[in-house]
Formats: sequence, C-alpha cells, structure tokens
Amino acid sequence: MSAVAEETLLEAAKAGGEDAFGRLLEPHRGKLHAHCYRMLGSLHDAEDALQETLLRAWRGLPKFDGRSALGSWLYRIATNVCLNMIKRRPKRVLPIDYGSSSADPHDAAAAPILESIWVEPYPDEMIATDDGLASPETAYAERESLELAFVAALQHLPGNQRAALIMSEVLGFSAREVADALETSTASVNSALQRARRSIDEKLPEESQQATLRALGDQRLTSVVGGYIEAMERADVDGVVALLCEDASWSMPPQPAWFRGRDAIGAFLDENPFRYFRWRLVPTGANAQPAVGCYSWSDERQAYVAHVLNVLTLRGAEISNVVSYLDVTRRGVDDPGITSFLDGRVFERYGLANELPA
Repeated sequence: MSAVAEETLLEAAKAGGEDAFGRLLEPHRGKLHAHCYRMLGSLHDAEDALQETLLRAWRGLPKFDGRSALGSWLYRIATNVCLNMIKRRPKRVLPIDYGSSSADPHDAAAAPILESIWVEPYPDEMIATDDGLASPETAYAERESLELAFVAALQHLPGNQRAALIMSEVLGFSAREVADALETSTASVNSALQRARRSIDEKLPEESQQATLRALGDQRLTSVVGGYIEAMERADVDGVVALLCEDASWSMPPQPAWFRGRDAIGAFLDENPFRYFRWRLVPTGANAQPAVGCYSWSDERQAYVAHVLNVLTLRGAEISNVVSYLDVTRRGVDDPGITSFLDGRVFERYGLANELPA
C-alpha cells in the first residue's frame, strides 16, 4: 500500500469509517497474528489477542498521531495485549518439557491434561508472505521464527524478555523502540535481551529447521515424509523406527507422556497406535515444518476420520522429533467434560479434509 493510500484510509478511519479501518489493517493482520502466536504459543490465544488488538486500535485510532509507523503502533498494542494475557494464563509447554523423563511405553496411557498448557501448532497456510514482496531473507526469517522449537523455547521466558526478544530479533525494532513499547528503559531492554538470548540458545538445536530443510532439498524431504507415511499406514514399526534419529522423541499432547529413543518409540507404536487403529495419512505443513494429518478408521462412519496432527522435526535426513497433537475423543473416552483437542476447523486450516473415504 502506498503512503498516500494509507494516509487517505487513515483519515477516513479516524472519521469513523469501519470499511477504511478494515482495509487499513488488512496488510498487517497476518503478521500481527503470527506475532501473537509467538508470544502466546497458542493459535487460539493468538486469535483472541488479535481481536483485542484490533478493538484497541479502533478505539485508539483518533489519538494516533503518525509519529511512528502504523505497523509499529499496532505491534506495540498487540505486544501489551499479549503481556496481559501471559499474566493471566499458565505457561504453555510441550510434553517433553512438562514431564521429567521418558515414559515406559508398556504402561497404560496417562489421562490427558486438557487445561490450556500445551504449545499448539501453527498452520503453514497462515504464515504471512507479504504477497511476494518480502525479500528471500525476510521470508526465511519469518518462517524460522515460527518453528516449533523456537516458539516452545520462547514460552520459557518471562513476558518482558519474550517481548523484547521477539520485537528485537524477529521484528527488527531498535532497543529504544522496544523500550518505548514496553514503557521501560533502554538499559532494561538490553539486559532482558542478554538473558533471553542465553536462555533461548540453551534450548534450541544447533541448526534451525529452515537450514535443515534447505540443505535436504525438496526431493529428499518428499522421500522422508513419504517413507514415514507409508510405514505408518502399513503399521510397520521397523519402517518407522528406521527413519528416526537414535535419540528421537515422540510426544502426544494433551497426554503428558513422551518417549525417547528408537526402542521406546517402537514399543509405544506396537503397544498403542498400531494395535488399536488403522491409519491413512496426508502430508501438510505446520510451523514451517513438515507435518502429516493422520486419520483413523471409524466403523461407525465407515471412513477414516481426522484424529492426529503430527509435526515432524528433522535432523539431516532423519526424524528427530514427532509431536502428535491428538483428538482424545477418538480414544473412546466417555466423559462429557472432555472436548476434542483437535476438531474439523483445525484440520481445515491445514488444508485437510475432516474425513477420508475407505
């Protein structure tokens, strides 16, 4: 949008034009949503935060004086909305950070924890692309900052450190701009950044998924994901295990249990998903990583029904981590208080159908 067009819409919006306000905000909506997701680790919380941000922007628009860019002003509002939400809600984690050790795959499945404590996946289709106007470097950084490991690591930071790191490292704000947004000093921001960077570096793998996928190439990536799909559909434990790193991990939010190593994961697959379910899988993308929608057979519907979303993390050409986001109601849990962790609307966001024919 040109500066002249933005100024025209801004004046119309300030005069109460809701249509002008919508057009003014539309170029920023996707990136604001992604920003809220990084801050909160939840797709659903990000949607709530975005709506609150837009409401505050509408109410505060008459006072917007243009001394900062509109986008910067919106990020400032969104950041403070998220900080308020962080204060009210529990920290989100992945099961590997929630449980102290790998579970025994022969034990009965633990009861799912359905409170809002799990880091949620983010559909690739929602990653903002600036309609092709962003540089390759910017697009690369945008995807890297939405990787599951990075978002999960962010959730361990206190709110002010999380905000400072994202605004500085991801959005490119200066220390002074971050300080103004957080209503603190530049010295405090620089101190928060130093602590945040140390903490994040301790939790992240040596290589980002974007670097791994770029080195792997599309053809080999397709081969790895295709091999995973074929082995899962055949209920081939050895085939799945052969694709894993020796120290691979497998977790299943909202269940707290997780497994480490090929032997434990193989035993889990044999004891649980391959024993009780028949599968069909469809490739998709989440958090700028390969993902797979998993459908299990339903005798009642005579179709394969959406059940699990697997987000895959690779190390070279091997799978180092599988996070399986479960629909626990497909386990036959007879409890009216339990709602589905995944639902049809979630699968649709990944470009996936709710059912597959036999």
